[in-house]
Amino acid sequence: MTAPARARTSAELIEAEGPVLAHNYHPLPVVVARAEGAWVEDVEGRRYLDMLAGYSALNFGHRHPALIEAAHRQLDRLTLTSRAFHNDRLAEFAERLAELTGLDMVLPMNTGAEAVESGIKVARKWAYDVKGVPADRATIVVAADNFHGRTTTIVSFSTDETARAGFGPFTPGFRIVPYNDLAALEAAVDETTAAVLIEPIQGEAGVLIPDDGYLTGVRELTRRKGCLFVADEIQSGLGRTGRTLAVDHEDVVPDVLLLGKALGGGIVPVSAVVARREVLGVLHPGEHGSTFGGNPLAAAVGTAVVRLLESGEFQRRAAELGVVLRDGLTELVGNGVVGFRSRGLWAGVDVDPAIGTGREIGERLMREGVLVKDTHGSTIRLAPPLTVTAEELRSALGALEKVLAA
Repeated sequence: MTAPARARTSAELIEAEGPVLAHNYHPLPVVVARAEGAWVEDVEGRRYLDMLAGYSALNFGHRHPALIEAAHRQLDRLTLTSRAFHNDRLAEFAERLAELTGLDMVLPMNTGAEAVESGIKVARKWAYDVKGVPADRATIVVAADNFHGRTTTIVSFSTDETARAGFGPFTPGFRIVPYNDLAALEAAVDETTAAVLIEPIQGEAGVLIPDDGYLTGVRELTRRKGCLFVADEIQSGLGRTGRTLAVDHEDVVPDVLLLGKALGGGIVPVSAVVARREVLGVLHPGEHGSTFGGNPLAAAVGTAVVRLLESGEFQRRAAELGVVLRDGLTELVGNGVVGFRSRGLWAGVDVDPAIGTGREIGERLMREGVLVKDTHGSTIRLAPPLTVTAEELRSALGALEKVLAA
């Protein structure tokens, strides 16, 4: 009788990936095997507090009971039909998501980048069909230091050379202006402008939060100039900042909303373009699609996510625990932290470069049982699940204080 294969160690699994996986990521050397709530466990049984939450894809923690139950229930019934047929879960998902966001119609997709690509197509189609922009002349204004994904069209308007270099020729039709600069935005918008596409908070750039009034100004400018306001809330939306959407902090309603990450509950990829009826109404059969977009399993999980948000519990938790996070980081300023930006349970923390790079800080925190992700230079991002407790937050901040002092 053949003996069962020995389970491979973390080191062995990391080494095994090298020859067979494309090297498009540089993950921390931790191999997660199990997870629950705000905690993950590696193959050796070491536990770590997850302070990244899958870049906000795990807003409700790992394996939230209501989401797991919804997935299990749907797995026993139906998983995929394609949009060649209707399915019995999609209508409720679209109805609830439209109501949650205050918009009219939903275009379901899978990944965040797909939502952005879809939003670009919809904005251009609207510009030609409704605004009357001459064929193939539509432009979209975006912000420098943006992160909307890594497809060839999206990296065409990135200012991150790591994302761009070696992937040209690039897609035309985009104008890049400084973020948080209404004057520059106004100068870039003209009669060919289909849309202004921005992140209400720039996550990959280091959780950059614009000045109060910026989003209101974007809304007013786009309305006055006759173009669309497209808000990419793939990371910032669905409770992360203490409101359902980051634009809610200024009571702004965009024409088009891009959602993803947390919409799939950390279980399946789910994204969506949510918009006013006269905008999404420009699409007709055959002009856009996705085999898996709006599949029954995704719709069931997405509906369960929306139900969690309808109660307001997670928005309140993010707002209240965001104060704990902000106060804890304030105490570290001048003690290894040179500055930070936070809103709700989301923070970009600038560490003194003399202490280490963001990557080095992340590795040291990993050894203390806390997982974070670096961004540019010596900045780390903190985005724990919205299910995290105040005690767990303080523990993570204590680990950061220890790492900075060492």
